[in-house]
Amino acid sequence: MSQEKIFDNTEIAFALKSKKELQKTRFLFKMMSNPWLVKIGSWLTRTSLNLGLPVKGLIKKTIFNQFCGGETEQECLPVIHKLNAVGVSSIMDYSVEGKESEVDFDAAAKKKIELVAFAKANKEIPIVAMKPTALGRFALWQKVSEKKPLTQTEEQEWQRIVNRFDSICKATYDAELRVLIDAEESWMQDAADNLVELMMERYNTNRMTVYNTLQCYRWDRLDYLKGIHQRAKDKGFMCGMKIVRGAYMEKERERAEEKGYKSPICTTKEETDYTFNEALKYILNNKQDFSVFVGTHNEASSYLAMDIMGDKNIDSNDNTVWFGQLYGMSDHISFNLSQHGYNTAKLIPFGPVKEVIPYLIRRAEENTSVAGQTGRELTLLNKEMKRRNA
Repeated sequence: MSQEKIFDNTEIAFALKSKKELQKTRFLFKMMSNPWLVKIGSWLTRTSLNLGLPVKGLIKKTIFNQFCGGETEQECLPVIHKLNAVGVSSIMDYSVEGKESEVDFDAAAKKKIELVAFAKANKEIPIVAMKPTALGRFALWQKVSEKKPLTQTEEQEWQRIVNRFDSICKATYDAELRVLIDAEESWMQDAADNLVELMMERYNTNRMTVYNTLQCYRWDRLDYLKGIHQRAKDKGFMCGMKIVRGAYMEKERERAEEKGYKSPICTTKEETDYTFNEALKYILNNKQDFSVFVGTHNEASSYLAMDIMGDKNIDSNDNTVWFGQLYGMSDHISFNLSQHGYNTAKLIPFGPVKEVIPYLIRRAEENTSVAGQTGRELTLLNKEMKRRNA
């Protein structure tokens, strides 16, 4: 089936967009194709909001509406219902970043548990997402990862992080949903990996609940994948894995150079592609022990997953295999996969406009830095506009 090049079908890809919406989306991606404009725009956005200038309405009508579902769960419902109408599920992600106090961390955990309840009440949302550093200080994650001794106060602080993690995973398990746990910077990731694995031991014994994230731009991730697979078989739990390429490449390389250690990042994009595809093959070849969320905007990897599923007679709607893309991007992949019966979901960030600005700026910068991403979006948008005008 993959040889049909289903992702070229723009009629399906943009079925939910009016002509005016197509034009607005094309304008945004044109802006994001210029690194200089993105840099200036990011600075102006931060500065304007910090100065209290009345730019919220402009931001909300442009980049916010492109990449976010709304400011609240209720505001997201129209988007969720529209996606569900074409067979695409939703993953709610409260995308407020950069908090550092215990009060904020408790509030974030409470918000995630509320989101689980919201998802349970809305069947279009089978999956929720969370970010480890939303639940505790980055510096403490780093210290635990480095296996440095903790003070008594830090031990208590770490236990609160574990308790927050557990409360969210338990709520997800009780609601019979699934939770995708983000990966972050490599120097805090060991602590996160170990804690997520503990949650898998607790909540992935009789059904799939907890997924870790495998960042395939790290050259050590295949070994990690094989290691957790063996531990899962030994201990009797199932592995949930979201596989992605990764989002912190420049930061990772700069830190490695600054501190004089070997970069954890693959040296070329081809190596990253190889790692992603090998991880995908490994998981699908050992499907009896895994559930996978294929988080990619890469057409070749999506076709590869479809080919392997076909070769192994894995049904397109097998509930242990999901595909996902970010809201506002790669609709040609999401909607065409759904049209052909594959389990597909959009990750829908939401939150107060000012609070999600760090996420939105990162999204714009990543679109600019990923080779071909913005160009592919523009090509497809132009193709669809031409088709409609024919």
